[in-house]
Amino acid sequence: MSETITLNPGELETLVRRALVASNTSENTAGSVARALVTAECAGQKGHGISRVASYSAQARSGKVDGHATPTLTAVKTATVHIDANHGFAYPAIDLAIETLPALTREHGLSAVGINHSHHSGQAGYHVERLAQQGVIAMMFGNSPQAIAPWGSTTPVYGTNPLAFAAPRKDASPLVVDLSLTKVARGKIMVAAKNDEAIPQGWALGPDGEPTTDPHLALKGTMLPIGDAKGAALAMVFEILAVALTGANFGYEASSFFEAEGDRPGVGQILIAFATDGIRDEGVFADRLEALLGLVASQEGVRLPGTRSQALKQVALKDGVTVSRAILADVQKIASSL
Repeated sequence: MSETITLNPGELETLVRRALVASNTSENTAGSVARALVTAECAGQKGHGISRVASYSAQARSGKVDGHATPTLTAVKTATVHIDANHGFAYPAIDLAIETLPALTREHGLSAVGINHSHHSGQAGYHVERLAQQGVIAMMFGNSPQAIAPWGSTTPVYGTNPLAFAAPRKDASPLVVDLSLTKVARGKIMVAAKNDEAIPQGWALGPDGEPTTDPHLALKGTMLPIGDAKGAALAMVFEILAVALTGANFGYEASSFFEAEGDRPGVGQILIAFATDGIRDEGVFADRLEALLGLVASQEGVRLPGTRSQALKQVALKDGVTVSRAILADVQKIASSL
């Protein structure tokens, strides 16, 4: 039997939603989470896809994440807003931020939403792309449980801390840059552990501080940052933006996104949006952006960031999304408990 199976994305989303509802999560929240996970799966970001359903469901069942929480919004300054995720899933809070930011940005030229008492935010590019589709430039920073050590140490302090950027384009899909500050997303190591597959050398260190190809040891150790000392410094910057500004938990204070036991993670995210006409006429931005992207794309062997994920999403919508049978079986088992 093949180790994978191809499904219609809509069917997969329905299944994920059922699994979450069966795990003490409201219909609205389950729908928000399912859309995000299946979109990530379709984009090839499987570490943020349906592999997360088992751990999300276990945490909702245990109460580590409140599947019935409703995020609350408070206007702080003229163009800044605070959203309390109330220890629920991050996705409804981010959805609320995405509903709020475009109008605020068009009015003031620049706006920001900070989120605290939050949880794993998944594929960050998915969130900023939706803002760019509404005509604003967007950036998102977030933090996560400790996984990166300050450079020179083997004691984890910072999270893998995603960064995403998206810009609207004239006659094309938005430009999307989506990355974490580790050499590979921690979710990929989680998938490798789930499938008992070795990881490449240079991704992570084990708990003894030595390089490892064992994903189970990697999850107990530390992730290696991109750019070595520079990546570790950026991880500190993102902790400051996502946590010090929002009042969330730092990475070293946050409990695991993977385990049902423990305190609620309480991490933070911040989304910042810029109007394309906030500094110069909108046409100046659009023309300058296309000049840069045109030059980059014209280079032999170069593709713009995000184009692979966009292409995979189009294929998935047309031909279906290929998923692991083992992971799908886990999701089906959870859903059948309803």
